[in-house]
Amino acid sequence: MSLQMISTVSNSSLLQPGFSLLNFDGHVFFFGQKGWPKRSCPTGVFLLDIKQNELKMKPAAFSKDSCYLPPLRYPAICTLRSDAGADEYQYVIHGGKTPNNELSDKIYFMSLVSKTSKKITFQCLEKDLGGDVPEARYGHTINVVHSRGKSMSVLFGGRTYTPLAQRTTEKWNSVVDCLPSVFLIDFEFGCCTSYILPELQDGLSFHVSLARDDTIYILGGHSLQNNTRSPNLYKLKIDLPLGSPAVTCTILPGGISVSSAIVTQISDTEFVLVGGYHSDSQKRLACHTIVLEDNKIEIVESVSPEWTPDIKHCRMWFGCDMGKGSVLLGIPGANKQIIPDANYFYILRCKGADEDKEEELITQNCSQTSSEDPGDSAPFEDSEEFCFSAEANSFDADDADTYNEDDEEDESETGYWITCCASCNIDINTWVPFYSTELNKPAMILCSSGAGHWVHAQCMDLSETILLRLSEANVKYFCNKHVDLNKGLQTPQKVGRLKKPPMKPLRKKKTMKLSTSTKKSFLRRLFE
Repeated sequence: MSLQMISTVSNSSLLQPGFSLLNFDGHVFFFGQKGWPKRSCPTGVFLLDIKQNELKMKPAAFSKDSCYLPPLRYPAICTLRSDAGADEYQYVIHGGKTPNNELSDKIYFMSLVSKTSKKITFQCLEKDLGGDVPEARYGHTINVVHSRGKSMSVLFGGRTYTPLAQRTTEKWNSVVDCLPSVFLIDFEFGCCTSYILPELQDGLSFHVSLARDDTIYILGGHSLQNNTRSPNLYKLKIDLPLGSPAVTCTILPGGISVSSAIVTQISDTEFVLVGGYHSDSQKRLACHTIVLEDNKIEIVESVSPEWTPDIKHCRMWFGCDMGKGSVLLGIPGANKQIIPDANYFYILRCKGADEDKEEELITQNCSQTSSEDPGDSAPFEDSEEFCFSAEANSFDADDADTYNEDDEEDESETGYWITCCASCNIDINTWVPFYSTELNKPAMILCSSGAGHWVHAQCMDLSETILLRLSEANVKYFCNKHVDLNKGLQTPQKVGRLKKPPMKPLRKKKTMKLSTSTKKSFLRRLFE
């Protein structure tokens, strides 16, 4: 194995944990950035290209009959063919997390419809399911099995949000393990059936799944309920007769207690397992070779590469399968960097020296599927972990259309990506819609102080009702900084003096004087 460092060109902020890869005809595409897509690539899908150890991007487009595909992070992705030996295929995308931190329960089919040197166009369609529909989740896997001339998809594992009725103020966005159900999905008829197997006791997330013919092997994975990484190796066998499908599970020896590991395929039956975590505070630096043949699996430890000190001592890492036995590994950059969220990337080649030299002569493409964003939780939680699967070949891309962040229009004068106040928290790389009326840019309101200036409605703590009223009415508005100043500059209106009616003088009470004889008469009557 050999390890080589690569550099990124003006787009390292997009390469964050949480994105996925799609491989069409040897072309690898980046999908699922953390924030909403930028205006230069509204689809959020980029062609990835590594040439001379430099990473570049080229935006892709969707056909007019496509549905909207949000930038989902850590979904379950697999390829779907009409039959096991078909050359044409499409990608199935299920679940994942939206930029609003909402979980998706939708299924999308994505296929390549046209490709030229200047433009690549995809088609994306949403698929409706009936029956036991899987709930919204992330960190799960989906595979395709073939039995008796039929094909079905198998979905397992993942995490989901705590049900609304069980949420508290302190743990509003806490996640729980999904039930350990196995879902069998028939896309031809649009139906789904769930199975409860006694061998599967825990809901596992960020596990590794490998499919071959009618069998799926599930390795590792993390359980939030028990805070353990399963040492078991599960074998799921799916039989598809004319009647109801039969699903059986067997626990095999030789499993590995690991989560978020990366798998790359080096031959028809041989795979290499790289990376992952043994625990919340311990990375897994060992590599294993997995052999699948004759309905059997064999896992043996292989020679690990000579890891660099940066990789050994970093708190977290993530990666992707580049295909042909190569893996892209990423580690967080140092805080002293000019770009604080930039990452360092390495290429790990798992083939022999002769094959590595042959690979170096071919232009390589990278891609990645991932799980959780480190900005959403503390490091080393499994919510930051990743599952990877894809294959990449060489391709020739036109560098004239390569994406470059520096090519973005300067919006510092026109608004949106400005610092509107001292406490402004709107960041071009992390912004997500706050109001229901927002889609791909923050809502702004004009402050009438002086010549006027734009401020973010969210930073000014405006409710959506007030924002809509101010936007519809032609009225003056003053931001939090200038509202008091505006009040001080206003001249108070003159108020006329109130005329008070004169008060009438109090009249003296008249007193009656009694004679001495009258007083004696009164006292006499009083004591009689």
